[in-house]
Amino acid sequence: MSKKAVVLLSGGLDSATVLAIARHQGYEAYCLSLDYHQRHRAELDAAQQIVTALGAAMHRTAQLDLAMFGGSALTDASIAVPEMPSEGIPITYVPARNTIMLSLALAWAEVLEAQDIFIGVNALDYSGYPDCRGEYVRAFQDMANLATKSAIEGRTITIHAPLIDMTKAQIVTQGVALGVDYSLTVSCYQADERGRACGVCDSCRLRRQGFVAAGLADPTRYVETANFAE
Repeated sequence: MSKKAVVLLSGGLDSATVLAIARHQGYEAYCLSLDYHQRHRAELDAAQQIVTALGAAMHRTAQLDLAMFGGSALTDASIAVPEMPSEGIPITYVPARNTIMLSLALAWAEVLEAQDIFIGVNALDYSGYPDCRGEYVRAFQDMANLATKSAIEGRTITIHAPLIDMTKAQIVTQGVALGVDYSLTVSCYQADERGRACGVCDSCRLRRQGFVAAGLADPTRYVETANFAE
């Protein structure tokens, strides 16, 4: 009988790859997306297509309006998405986003009696977000096993971050090998309502460089006016 796992699924390249990895490892995948009133909400439609393509057992989308706090270019329409690399942690960082998503995944995992949670964080080709580092994932796992009824009763939780030490090129290479259709995914921080990418934001730049480095064709759908950042 397949083991159950909760898979955090944004609709982007990394989370789609993680879902494919979880399925390849024999997990029955329960996918969780978060509608936090993000600028690029087209990623939520992409998540539904990915779930269908990769055969998840269930997909739910939690609703939580992080735009009420703002503080990020992804949740505050008055803050422009940067189109050039910047120093330090970029303004596209959403305060506590991964902590919120992992907490919701943990709650659902307890209900499902699942002991595994998958998340697509990466600490190599990434934007420098503090909640994408291995030490953060390990700390959350430690907390989860202190804070849950299931862990106290012996069913401990493991947080899987299989992409944590991979380059973007390695990620797309593995995903292609596992049958991920990356044309379905949306990674752009300012994708339009049709899910077309701008080609110049930090996420677009890292994604495109990954396909180039892997020697693979970039299947991303771009707006007609895109001028690619290198």
